[in-house]
Amino acid sequence: PVANATITPGPPALQVRAGDPVSLRCSVQVGSAPVTFTWLRDGQEVARGPLLELGAVGVGHSGTYQCVATNQLGQDGHRVFQALSRELALEVTTWGHVTAVAAGVGGSLLSLVLLVGAIVAWHRCHRRGGPPRCPHCPHRTPPASPEVGEVLYSHVVPTKRAG
Repeated sequence: PVANATITPGPPALQVRAGDPVSLRCSVQVGSAPVTFTWLRDGQEVARGPLLELGAVGVGHSGTYQCVATNQLGQDGHRVFQALSRELALEVTTWGHVTAVAAGVGGSLLSLVLLVGAIVAWHRCHRRGGPPRCPHCPHRTPPASPEVGEVLYSHVVPTKRAG
């Protein structure tokens, strides 16, 4: 009887770009000739033979592929044996991996916003000469109110207005 049907390139997953040529080969480790091969995509028969030539694939080729190897015992073929390969999940993506790039950009944008926020907060906490702007910064305590007769100096930075 046939046994150990395998698909090359091997399961569990294969990711390719639309337009890439894809060929899958089915083989068995055990089984006397003649062995026939049937290809299934999402449980439906799509081809026969040990080689499945998909050619330049499109998104419509995405799915789960399996190979069924079959042989018979005896002259009258009254005993039929089958071996089912592991599933191969074929994912065909459009050129440039649009979904993955969008997810990566979203994560990068969030990281950038958080980084800018942290820099602004640090800058406000550590400004020299200005009033404390960060109530949660332990090293920046508000100055004590001046005693009677004391002079409180503050640093003033003039700014120029346009127009």
